Amino acid sequence: MLTAPVPIFLAVLLIILIAPILLNKLKIPHIVGLIAAGVVVGPYGLNLLARDMSFEVFGQVGILYLMFLAGVEIDMYHLRKNLRKGVVFGLYTFLIPLALGAVAAGVLLGLEPLTAVLMASMFAAHTLIAYPIVSRFGLTRQPAVVIAIAGTIFTVLGSLIVLAAVVGVCRTGEFRISAILRLLGSLVVYCVALTYLYPRITRWFFKHWNDNILQYIYVIAMMFIAAQLALWAGIEGVFGAFFAGIVLNRYIPAKSPLMSRIEFVGNALFIPYFLIGVGMLINIGVVLRGWSTLYAAGVMTAVAMACKWLAAFATQRTYRMRNVDRSMLYQLSNAHTAVALAVVTIGYGMGLFDEVILNGTVIMILITCTVSSMGTARAASRMKILALSDDAVATGQAKRRHRQNVLIPIANPMTAPELVDLALLMRGTAEGEVYGLHVRNDNSASSRAVGRNSLDIAEQVASSVDVRLVPLDRYDLNFVTGVINTIEERDIDRVIIGLHRRLNVIDSFFGDKLTNLLRATNKMVVITRCFIPINTMTRIVVAVPQSAQYETGFSEWVTALGNLTAQLGCRMIVCCYESTRKAFQAVIHSRRFDIRCEYRLIEQWDDFILLANKIMDDDLFVVINARRASVSHTGDLDTLPTFLQRYFAQNNLIVIYPEQFGEQADEIAMTDTMAADVVSAPSPLWLRGVALWRRVAGIYRRLTHGSRSRRLDL
Repeated sequence: MLTAPVPIFLAVLLIILIAPILLNKLKIPHIVGLIAAGVVVGPYGLNLLARDMSFEVFGQVGILYLMFLAGVEIDMYHLRKNLRKGVVFGLYTFLIPLALGAVAAGVLLGLEPLTAVLMASMFAAHTLIAYPIVSRFGLTRQPAVVIAIAGTIFTVLGSLIVLAAVVGVCRTGEFRISAILRLLGSLVVYCVALTYLYPRITRWFFKHWNDNILQYIYVIAMMFIAAQLALWAGIEGVFGAFFAGIVLNRYIPAKSPLMSRIEFVGNALFIPYFLIGVGMLINIGVVLRGWSTLYAAGVMTAVAMACKWLAAFATQRTYRMRNVDRSMLYQLSNAHTAVALAVVTIGYGMGLFDEVILNGTVIMILITCTVSSMGTARAASRMKILALSDDAVATGQAKRRHRQNVLIPIANPMTAPELVDLALLMRGTAEGEVYGLHVRNDNSASSRAVGRNSLDIAEQVASSVDVRLVPLDRYDLNFVTGVINTIEERDIDRVIIGLHRRLNVIDSFFGDKLTNLLRATNKMVVITRCFIPINTMTRIVVAVPQSAQYETGFSEWVTALGNLTAQLGCRMIVCCYESTRKAFQAVIHSRRFDIRCEYRLIEQWDDFILLANKIMDDDLFVVINARRASVSHTGDLDTLPTFLQRYFAQNNLIVIYPEQFGEQADEIAMTDTMAADVVSAPSPLWLRGVALWRRVAGIYRRLTHGSRSRRLDL
């Protein structure tokens, strides 16, 4: 038996490395391989490893980590959308096993009524041990998966309530409703406290400490605090970890370095440690000890699996779901580990269960975990094929249009992480290259070092979310010329750039560089200035000018904001005209964005000034601008920089200039971009006529309706 720390840890790492490689060739999920490896090397196998305190600690961390990941990765919009179905499934998957399991335990195993109810609580509860399989297939947002996760909370809580009631009856000799009410009261106080405190503490911490390592340590610490508080409240720790994941969900975007670190550490170390520890509990030798153990294990396994299938079938019939959805519900809820071990341990310690039931529970855990893992893999494969086929039919053309190359001009290392994070969040799942560009007109060693350092940081941020960023260190005449040349050479579709810092009073809001860049290109340009991390934003408020839907790049910036909203899990409020609202909704629907999107209609562009009192420090204010001579440009937009500087100087801000195809609105020579002021080319005659007519109509509307503006209620 291995006793030294280094050989023990090395053996565990080799198991984590080799088991999935060998079993993948046999089409067996790696979860089964890790459990089987634990059986082989454990005290009931080759006895290479003892289930000592290290496995106790890492195993407990692993199960908490597994439940925390399930809460963090769940899509909150889909959770709210399917919450009623999740409640119904939770009731089915708890009540059916509890009722049928108690009857079967009493009739087939000859247990007393109280003991039979306690055993049935084991059948009712389940553990999302196969969740990593679903996550690897990218199906965490599928309704069946969300419903299964939502139902888990009811089974865990229900089993704990039953356990508390049975323990109370055994100790006092009578059923006391006060103990149940005390547990429910603790649960309510616990949930309210975490819901109120955790978001405020997290937002404050992320604003003051933007280091990825510190943020990771903070998130994991909050998970363990929630688990420990749950234990003190008389609730199982797995519920605390799961609830902490739900509360912290919106502060950890799916495509963020923090999320990548959480998933990597959990899937690479803690969760495999837990699975190996589960395997080490299993004693294959109990099979040879007589038919009583085999009989008890067979009855328990058959009843547990049959009841879970009936619950999934009842949910399918209630909501007319597909067969593959029923399979996913059944397989995810079929594994029994954490709560079953807790119940059988307490029951065995109180003398309610004998050694036969204890060994039968261990065999049940092995069989249900194996069946759940293999069944989830098959169901996930079928669901993935159906999802891909649906996307190919419904959004095939849209996906082809979504191939885009993104350019991120980076001036210094301090702003690189913010720009890269925003670019990746707005990019979504689009294909194409991501370029980081540093332009310099000085060939000195210090200038090259600044550029190299900036691009290295940008590469690290992108690689942390498995995105390849192509660094471009360019020597050119000036910034605008370097960006324009890169746009043409690399076929860039979108530019993400930071808003410059005003150096003096006479400096303009956008600055000469951005002004010249906008005049020199018709590509989509996103200008950003955020005072707090993007993942702490609570709302995205969008101000859209009239006729913005007629711009060529309308669907692209709507898609970008849809991706950003979906990643942040917040709500988007769009302030626009009625005609624009219909077009905006059409794009959101066609791109299949499941986000909370609300609309506030405006009557004139000046209404957006009133938003100054409505935009909070934690909001992201997005303004859709327009280049001169574009369809949506009006004279009001000429004063936009002044308004932004006067009323929104302290707000998180993004200004988007949509893409324009065809003839450039402002054709200028490349040599003109070197000038401090670039004179735009004359607008086409018909566009100038349209702009003049809109200005006259606006003056007439103000004269007839007065200078009042509707107050926008956000």
